[in-house]
Amino acid sequence: MIVVDVNTIAYLWIPGEMTGFAEKTLERDSAWVSPILWKSEFRNILAQYLRRGLIHFKTAQRCLDGAESQMSGHEYIIPSSLIMRKVTDYHCSAYDCEYMALADDLRIKLVTSDRQILKEFSETAISLKSFAAGN
Repeated sequence: MIVVDVNTIAYLWIPGEMTGFAEKTLERDSAWVSPILWKSEFRNILAQYLRRGLIHFKTAQRCLDGAESQMSGHEYIIPSSLIMRKVTDYHCSAYDCEYMALADDLRIKLVTSDRQILKEFSETAISLKSFAAGN
């Protein structure tokens, strides 16, 4: 089981240069979990793609439906106190700290491409590319 951030989920569902890494990560460990926050962030990513004309509405809806189906039952609500402790000790956003709080609480790795998270939480976070490569 691994915690994945919204970008890892987006890379899997929205075709692009990082999709292969997300697919390999899924092959290595298909038990993805995430804070419920991922859903709002994913909708925001899809909104940006729609507004830029990079995808059509039906494609965005298919991506959202697929991601929601994949993550259903694997979403967590994180106590604010756990998140705020991370915010106090690190320089990441509260959103990012939510992913880290879940990883720490479950004592598992967070797979991400976010450089700040990888820098701040080097003991718990692993890059998507490294995880996909089996490192």
